[in-house]
Amino acid sequence: MYKRVFIGFILVLPCFLLYSCSRTSASVRTSSTTITGAGPDIPGPACFVYKTRADYSRQVPLILSPDKSKILSFPDIHDLYYQGKFSYPDTLKDGYLLDNRGIGPDVAFLTYTYEKYSRLGKTPTAEELMQNLLEIDPLLELYQCGKKNQYADPVHSLNEMISLGRLKDCNRLK
Repeated sequence: MYKRVFIGFILVLPCFLLYSCSRTSASVRTSSTTITGAGPDIPGPACFVYKTRADYSRQVPLILSPDKSKILSFPDIHDLYYQGKFSYPDTLKDGYLLDNRGIGPDVAFLTYTYEKYSRLGKTPTAEELMQNLLEIDPLLELYQCGKKNQYADPVHSLNEMISLGRLKDCNRLK
């Protein structure tokens, strides 16, 4: 029994060491912006920076199908919070916003504000939400700038990128 466990350990150890060495986190410094992480395969939420046609920062976002005919994803009334506060987007320079909810290229915004939506007795159905769409094509620009947790201070780092004209280095989705 012990011999089998020992042999298993000996066989697994090199794989573990190779995996952990290949996953070692890198740290890159660009001017005063510290970016940590090993690239796009690190776990964590995507870092989306965007501009909208109007101010929808207090409206609840959801995700539509690419043809805008149905809702693919929407939050529960309890999903609007992060660390006890509403997960509004962070305001960045030049009218950009940093997503804190999980938007994407097919985001739409509801007539409901975070406050009103969170006070509903129950989460509306997809059909009810389709009747309460405020804007189905709100994005002027959308960039994916890696993962949020690769930045020591995302707001500061992204503001610096915007100031330096380096937002174009991110993956432009719209």
